[in-house]
Amino acid sequence: MSDFQFSAIWPEDFCGRVKLFPLPNLVLFPHVVQPLHIFEPRYCAMLEDALATDHLIGMAMLQPNWEAMYSLKPSIEPTICVGKIISHTPTEDNRHNILLVGVKRARIVQELKIDKLYRVAEVELLNDMYTAEGAIQRPDLQKKLQELFLRFVPDGLSAQESFKQLVGRQLPLGVLTDTITYAMNLPVTIKLQLLAEENVDIRCRILTRCLQQKLGDDSDSPEHSSNQIGSDFPPPFSEN
Repeated sequence: MSDFQFSAIWPEDFCGRVKLFPLPNLVLFPHVVQPLHIFEPRYCAMLEDALATDHLIGMAMLQPNWEAMYSLKPSIEPTICVGKIISHTPTEDNRHNILLVGVKRARIVQELKIDKLYRVAEVELLNDMYTAEGAIQRPDLQKKLQELFLRFVPDGLSAQESFKQLVGRQLPLGVLTDTITYAMNLPVTIKLQLLAEENVDIRCRILTRCLQQKLGDDSDSPEHSSNQIGSDFPPPFSEN
């Protein structure tokens, strides 16, 4: 298990229940910060209750064909990322801008019937798994992943310096894979697979193969890095 934890911001009295915020195109990962604009009445109510209690929101991914059921309870993927609100700015038109830092992977055990506009689930928290048998190869896995990701970092002093800072932080492999996965423009199905994978070595290998395939697909194009990485690099992540 990783010792890079969020003990300073994770509530000691976590009850195992999380308010759900399902979206069709966002997969949040631990250790990164996601800005969100909240305006639907049910999610404004969710935010109000979260701010009054544990400040936690579970970012969930809607399953395909959600459109016809969006006003009700469309199906969601079982693995979510639980984030904590670290900034909240209400607007004059009763909307809200927040910053949500991803803290924990979790698996939905069951959704609960509650008298609220939003959805709530009982969840099982998932921890990064560092197996003893993978310890010998882990430094090589990390080095290979860093080398591959460097090829996607846009040219320019600012981006290159950001990459050096990211690598130089001595991040555990699990944190590094999450940060890179979040930054890359990968298919949602791949991001969901990586979010659900607890074994850090397996997660790294999957991500490494994805980056290798991208380089193979786009190796003839000098623009391959500009459309494969997010516009903000590196993604903001917590100092805690």
